[in-house]
Amino acid sequence: MHSNLIGRVLKFIDVGDALGEVLFGLIMALTFTVGARLVAGDETLDARDLVIATLGCNIAWGIIDAVLFLIGIRIYKLDRARVFRAITSAADDKSALAAIAREFPPDEGPLTLDKRDQDEVYGYMLALARRAKPSTTTFSLDDLIGAFIVFVIVAATAIPAVIPLLIIDDKYLALRVSNVLLVGLLYATGHAWARFAGSRPFVVGMAMTGLGLILVTVAVLLGG
Repeated sequence: MHSNLIGRVLKFIDVGDALGEVLFGLIMALTFTVGARLVAGDETLDARDLVIATLGCNIAWGIIDAVLFLIGIRIYKLDRARVFRAITSAADDKSALAAIAREFPPDEGPLTLDKRDQDEVYGYMLALARRAKPSTTTFSLDDLIGAFIVFVIVAATAIPAVIPLLIIDDKYLALRVSNVLLVGLLYATGHAWARFAGSRPFVVGMAMTGLGLILVTVAVLLGG
């Protein structure tokens, strides 16, 4: 069930982007819970206000990130249309192949190709481009679903932060539990990222935790 849900989500958003949104949401929530006591002080710290502020911040940034996600898709589609026009409107094969080489340099791809294989790949790309129709630059339903998923991820990362504040009467204990949960989730995010990338889960998990805490510290110190 769990893996099936993840598989459905990854149809609409790249796994790296999804984990990045989780990391961003956790850092936002942790900034509030870590900075709350420093800003409000022991006397005026109010758990209810902190819950509202944390949820509100992550919801707001979820909306912002969803919009930025759609802007990124729009830019990508427009750029793809520009590449298509550059290839199909070239005066001759040599110019078209040069346009392909500029857009898809062999040293930036996932594979290293020798000159013969490179020419063959570019030749196939040119033949396909001439037979293809330009793709639409408007948003698809999948794009909108992807943006909604981005919103949900960022907004939902605030939930582990606020649950202790809602169920534990001692607000200082609740704040500590909240912080521990968020730090644990930072590690879990790095661990998952490493498993996806084929790297070392423990090392990346610890590095992600350290990086997250550094970013939270910077945000708190700068009044974020």
